[in-house]
Amino acid sequence: MTGDTGWIKASASNAEGSCVEQRVHDGMIEVRDTKDGGGPVLRFTRAEFAAWLDGARGGEFDHLLDRA
Repeated sequence: MTGDTGWIKASASNAEGSCVEQRVHDGMIEVRDTKDGGGPVLRFTRAEFAAWLDGARGGEFDHLLDRA
């Protein structure tokens, strides 16, 4: 994927907007809170985002859900 994309969110997101959205913009992966579309945006390189996805797929962050 080389061009910019629109904002996308996971199909598991709920109707109340409890999710984050991602897009490709200017070669970076951007992430924002769906409920605050005009708010701050986190920007990651493709390598950084790929590393995070790998960790998420491997369950490295699952323990964070137990602390809520």
